[in-house]
Amino acid sequence: MIVLAVLRHDQRLADLAGGNNVSASTVRRWRDELISLLAAQAPRLDRALKKIAKRGGEVVLIDGTFIPTQRRTGKANRRNYSGKQHRHGMHFLALTDEHGRLVWISAARPGRTHDNTAARHDRILAHLRAAGLGALADLGFRGLDNDVLDPVIITGFAATRTRKLTPAQKDANRVLAVGRAPVEHAFAHLKNWRTLTKLRTNPTRATHLLRALLVLTNLEVNR
Repeated sequence: MIVLAVLRHDQRLADLAGGNNVSASTVRRWRDELISLLAAQAPRLDRALKKIAKRGGEVVLIDGTFIPTQRRTGKANRRNYSGKQHRHGMHFLALTDEHGRLVWISAARPGRTHDNTAARHDRILAHLRAAGLGALADLGFRGLDNDVLDPVIITGFAATRTRKLTPAQKDANRVLAVGRAPVEHAFAHLKNWRTLTKLRTNPTRATHLLRALLVLTNLEVNR
């Protein structure tokens, strides 16, 4: 319960330690041990997709999210600065089923990472095709799948200053937005854990933390 309070409310370790007659180092050890145990239960990408296909699923939802971090000094931290978000953070790629249940989350990457770059690095398309699944994504993944005959990633349409959307394209965007709503809800549930308000950890620990929170979020949703 102490660790859950740390994760849910981002409580200071010293405050929880003093109120429970233990040391801050003990609370920190409990937190790290529980995160490691939970992260180990997070599903691998191939197994998660095969499980969805086995129960009759046909499509997954894919999206990237940005988790802010504290700014650190040094050249290495420049990669964590996102020009889109105008702040430092880490990028994560996640998949949900059609109902918005989180099924997989990627390793932490620098905040400036593009969704397409992350998807290619994790070989998302190869895993989807191996499982016989399709995916629904936003415009951030446009160009990821160039196979016209066997499309896997379905995206919307973007308007520009010189080209307006046709009524049919607007209708398609509305349909896609409705279809993608569950993945947005999944991220909202995940970010209810206030420890993600501003991470104070390195990429490896951030990866373990997000995967542990994936497990906890699914336990909470299915309660």
